[in-house]
Amino acid sequence: MDSIVYSFGTEQRVSKIKSVLEKRQLDLVVVAENIADPHNLSAMLRSCDAVGILKVCLVYDGSQKLPTLGEQSSASARKWVETVAFKSIEACYSYLHGEGFKIYTTHLGKDAVSLYDLDLTSKVALVFGNEHSGVSEQAVSLADGNFLIPQIGMIQSLNISVACAVSVYEAFRQRLSADKFSRVQIGEPAFTNKMKEWLLR
Repeated sequence: MDSIVYSFGTEQRVSKIKSVLEKRQLDLVVVAENIADPHNLSAMLRSCDAVGILKVCLVYDGSQKLPTLGEQSSASARKWVETVAFKSIEACYSYLHGEGFKIYTTHLGKDAVSLYDLDLTSKVALVFGNEHSGVSEQAVSLADGNFLIPQIGMIQSLNISVACAVSVYEAFRQRLSADKFSRVQIGEPAFTNKMKEWLLR
């Protein structure tokens, strides 16, 4: 660690980055499908960073363009959350299933279960869709399950960034209870490489 401090910055900064990386969750992923509003996507990335998510999958199939994220609103989150881009939901799901993830979409179908009934301590990906049309039918049909966020108000929907925040914080709560943040998920040499990469940002 001393050599990293000497080469890249103050001991406090190195310590902060090390602490954050030690808690990053490789087995919790968010999928953003055709999110149009840059403010929504930015807010989603900020929530993911806050709960220790390392990776977000961005799916843009041509029906929407990847929005340009403003520096002031999103620069900090974009620096610390990795994004992987896909041109189709099939390609994204194939990647996630190949890595052993179960995939759940936010969808108000008859088969949807409560967010609070999901086991979010396992290897899981949560899919959030476009602000107006929601997740695509294909995303729903190819997923392992669907969930909803229980509500008792007149309007049975939440802003997409709010829905993402509520969901990932439930995952955070479950993972705290399961003591998952005490176990470092990033192995060596990836951890040291990631440290150096982050210190250069």
